[in-house]
Amino acid sequence: MKLFISADMEGISGIHDASHILPHSGRNYEYGRRLMTRDVNTVVKAALDFGVKEIVVADGHEDGNNLLLESLHPKVRLIGGFPRPDFMMHGLDESFDAAFYVGYHTRHGVSGILSHTISPVIKNLSLNGRPVGEFGLNSAFAGILGVPSCLVTGDDRMAEEARSWVPPAKTAVVKKAVSRTAAECCSLTECEERLRQGTMEALSAAGRIPPVRLPDPIRVRMEFSHTGAAEAAAMLPGVELHPVDSAVSFTPENPRGLLATVRSVLAASENAKMF
Repeated sequence: MKLFISADMEGISGIHDASHILPHSGRNYEYGRRLMTRDVNTVVKAALDFGVKEIVVADGHEDGNNLLLESLHPKVRLIGGFPRPDFMMHGLDESFDAAFYVGYHTRHGVSGILSHTISPVIKNLSLNGRPVGEFGLNSAFAGILGVPSCLVTGDDRMAEEARSWVPPAKTAVVKKAVSRTAAECCSLTECEERLRQGTMEALSAAGRIPPVRLPDPIRVRMEFSHTGAAEAAAMLPGVELHPVDSAVSFTPENPRGLLATVRSVLAASENAKMF
């Protein structure tokens, strides 16, 4: 069995505000890195105990340089750094049996710890008219490759969002959201047990969880925090501007390029300044 793990930081055990996740200014960032590595290792060890033979982990937070390689389980192959076309899902292909999402957070506009969608400039993101966050987008990409999304770990609100998008998916709740920057955290020992149990349940159910399948063509709509960002994004070929909503829409030429196209549109939008 071959497992792909996409790891983010906001939904990691014990993390509840920006001081844990900002590489350049977070006073608790190094502690956050240790917590992230610990959660990933817990899932990896459980997966190996289950019988998984190959595990690839993509570091999907900020510039992808957060997981501590010297502390990561030796059986893991780590994908890090930026840019990479499929960023949080880079390295995933049709050969994998399951995709896990460790340390994920809710989308922009939904209550949850450190909720957002990819970048502060994105206000809303939808696929075929349905609002999605990073999990929804990434699980849709996995579905294009025929890979089921089997486990999501994070806070209680993220678990709700995950089940609304992929009802059969298993979840491991490691904290309860009190506000966007406050949480009720269980002990790290209890978090490890929840992660281990979630991993075992997800792998046991992997054959019964269908991949996310969106009807073709996939229409992406991105609403930005200001009109300038939308105007800059619309300079790309095939990107339609909706100025009233500060939004753009587009259809990737190839479904396999979904994430790369979203990243390209986002990069163009970030060239625009508010003032």
